[in-house]
Amino acid sequence: MVQNYLKFIGFFTLLSGKCFGAEGGMPQLNPDYWFSQIFWVIFIFGILYVILWRKILPKINENLENRKSQILNDLDDAQKFKDQSEEKLSEYNKIINQAKQEAKKILADTRKKINRDIGNKKNQFNLEINKEIKNAEKEIKTLKLSSIKDINKIAVEISSEIVRKIVGTEVNTSNVTAIVEDISKKEITKHL
Repeated sequence: MVQNYLKFIGFFTLLSGKCFGAEGGMPQLNPDYWFSQIFWVIFIFGILYVILWRKILPKINENLENRKSQILNDLDDAQKFKDQSEEKLSEYNKIINQAKQEAKKILADTRKKINRDIGNKKNQFNLEINKEIKNAEKEIKTLKLSSIKDINKIAVEISSEIVRKIVGTEVNTSNVTAIVEDISKKEITKHL
């Protein structure tokens, strides 16, 4: 086709003798040169068309196709990665929720165990305190009883000594003991 086109241009050039000249004035406005101007316009734009059609446009088209296929591949890869990331995110959320539930369960179990241990220790502590209180009360009662006996004994001795010093004779200790015990019983019943 290009050969036919070149033959046509060559033949057309030979027919016009004034194709290459421009005598007197602007050739664009001179009707004698319009034929040669049309020829050169067709010739140059024809060559440009052929160069564009055979060399440049196929490369551009190939680049566009490559770019289009690369973009489609990238979009497919992006979609795959998006799907994978959504899957991983859902797995991650599942794991987080399971971990939260396990943590809540462990916390509840630990709280129950601690409350149970605290209750057991409290009960044990209360039992020990009650035991100590009973022991202390027993000791206090025995001390009261022994101190009352000791006080009565001391009171009998002091009373006997005072009466002996005042009267000057020995007093019967059994009489003084009976009197002191009677007075201490009355005083003890007042304070209890």
